Amino acid sequence: MSTTTQIPTRVTSAAPAPTAERQPVWKHGVAAAVAASVATTVLAAVASAAGVSFADSTGASIPIAGFAQLTLVFSLVGVGIAAVMARKARRPRPTFVRTAVALTALSFVPDLTFGFDAGSAATLITLHTVAAAIVVPTVAWRLARTR
Repeated sequence: MSTTTQIPTRVTSAAPAPTAERQPVWKHGVAAAVAASVATTVLAAVASAAGVSFADSTGASIPIAGFAQLTLVFSLVGVGIAAVMARKARRPRPTFVRTAVALTALSFVPDLTFGFDAGSAATLITLHTVAAAIVVPTVAWRLARTR
């Protein structure tokens, strides 16, 4: 009669336990920047069709494609700022939110000083606010409250 010794084994699953794996700030930030670019471009096209000129005091008008380009570029700058704050700031989320709100408010200055009529200026300010409302919460949610 042969004797075999059985060694107790633990049953482990091959797949790790489900965890809420968080993606880096930049992945969500890029997606939010693209979404904000689409939103501002569509809203600018609707406003233009409704009669908003987007022309400054010299008569030069902002092309509709310019809304997509500038929204994307400046949103990505914001994402870059958030990525730096995620690594360097003691309180990344509140620091980013305060900075983003201040920069959004500063973005209204050209709208108010470049000679746009009231309707154009109000629409541009609204578009800046829409872009910030898409990008800032998306990015801020990815940042830690404290490090």
